[in-house]
Amino acid sequence: MNGDAMLRIILVLPGATDLDSQGRIKGSLDLPMNADGTEQVKQTALAVIDQGIEVVYCSPCLSARQTAEQLAQEGQIKIKVLEDLKNLDRGLWHGRLIEELKEAQPKVYRQWQEQPETVCPPGGETIEDAQKRIKKAFRKICKRRKSGTVAMVVPEPLASLVRKHLENVEMGDLWEAECRCGSWEAIDLVPSHQV
Repeated sequence: MNGDAMLRIILVLPGATDLDSQGRIKGSLDLPMNADGTEQVKQTALAVIDQGIEVVYCSPCLSARQTAEQLAQEGQIKIKVLEDLKNLDRGLWHGRLIEELKEAQPKVYRQWQEQPETVCPPGGETIEDAQKRIKKAFRKICKRRKSGTVAMVVPEPLASLVRKHLENVEMGDLWEAECRCGSWEAIDLVPSHQV
């Protein structure tokens, strides 16, 4: 395969917020990075600076925008905020301690861990709804970009759904993913997958 025909996605998790550090569910809350998050993003920016990123697509949440700004500042790269990349709406679970929810609703906790597509948080959205948004976002991105390298800054657990969409892998434990921050990975898309 010709390397020029491949689109490389640098999937970046935003730096930590106070809720991440406390083990709370942030979902689609609009929170700034804390000091640890800022340091994580500095390290990520240094690690990806040689990846040849042409544009940074990001979630509309503040921590993702702050992360994207740091990546763009290091490499003078354009940022595009995509509303379809907003994090999973966790409804009434927003702000709750994960451990508190585990104790108060053990069956729901386990169901979200083992079969998250069967759970809709009260007042939130389903995995299926979030997956539709992800597909819509990728149609936009792939319409503009057939090859090259782009960064996507999206928080967990949406990043796990993006990974599932791009690599057709299991979502994994979304509770464990909830407070993962400040890291990155490269995912190469072949042209047949760019839909």
